Amino acid sequence: MASDGNTVGAIVESKECYLSAYAVQGVPTSDHIKFRTVALPITADSIPEGHVAVKVLLISVDPYLRTRMTGLAEGLNFSRFELNEVLKEYGIGRVIASRNDKYNEGDIVTNPYLPVAEYCVIPPDLLTTIDPASSSFSLPEYLSCLGVPGFTAWAGIEVLGDLKAGSNVFISAAAGGVGMFAGQLAKLKGCRVIGSTGSDEKVKLIKEELGYDDGFNYHKETDFDVALTKYFPDGIDLYFDNVGGKMLEAVLNHVNHRARILLCGMVSQYNKVWTERDGVRNLLNAVGKEVRLEGFMLYSHLHRLPDFAREMETYKKQGKIKSKHTLLHGIESFVEGFGSLFSSSNMGKVIVQVGS
Repeated sequence: MASDGNTVGAIVESKECYLSAYAVQGVPTSDHIKFRTVALPITADSIPEGHVAVKVLLISVDPYLRTRMTGLAEGLNFSRFELNEVLKEYGIGRVIASRNDKYNEGDIVTNPYLPVAEYCVIPPDLLTTIDPASSSFSLPEYLSCLGVPGFTAWAGIEVLGDLKAGSNVFISAAAGGVGMFAGQLAKLKGCRVIGSTGSDEKVKLIKEELGYDDGFNYHKETDFDVALTKYFPDGIDLYFDNVGGKMLEAVLNHVNHRARILLCGMVSQYNKVWTERDGVRNLLNAVGKEVRLEGFMLYSHLHRLPDFAREMETYKKQGKIKSKHTLLHGIESFVEGFGSLFSSSNMGKVIVQVGS
């Protein structure tokens, strides 16, 4: 077996990221997320039958992971991480050894539950092979527009949105991994699209690079009712909600009759225990205006994955969809990247480059 990176013989020294303490409130920090180095044997005898050894190249950083770090039962239907368990995220790696006929050394693979580690030995159940040599897409694109964020945006806009040309669409967290694609997809359907972001730089990004009609910085325009009156004088037909809380409540004051509200995520609430999260006091508006509020999870739409891949690849090749990445380097930057999701400091999709 050829050596790879830090291999010594058939032993790999691998740094891995694990949950050392539950974070019930607040943004998880290095007090909760720690690193350790383990010796990982990758001989033919040590790798279980059917498994593959993978060198991790890229790891996605996603806000939903926060709900798995509380130690409590949360509302997203994901199992919690146990203490000392290695974190798992959507990622890309290169096969360095295989006991599976479907995968060969050198194959590039994706996995939605890749350990946040430099190396790992994993079963093949959720592996997908990609061929960068024959693709016009960079590897980070497979974690953004062609990955979970893009699929999430597509499922909301294309499958659930029921959008018609001329509809007024509002996207919160508009410069984030999901929001940037949701807005662009809505524009492709002929809608007027406004986004909220956490900085003036992000407002500039969504307007000048991503094609939004307008946007506002919610740290500056803090009276959301006033802001939404300004940007939606004719009301909101669809709200793609990534933040929840006070923004969701304000939107309910500005929805049109039979508006749709797609509940994708609630990043403003993840760091609070449920008894301290913002309540929505004006749900009566949803009754009177016959509004459809719908939460959605990707596993209910996996049968549409081929449709998504075909459409998004076409849009991307035609230059109709653009991506923005924040690429961090080294596995230990995972903590910084994760924290940036809750501080408005990230731009676009946050990805950690672990190896090369």
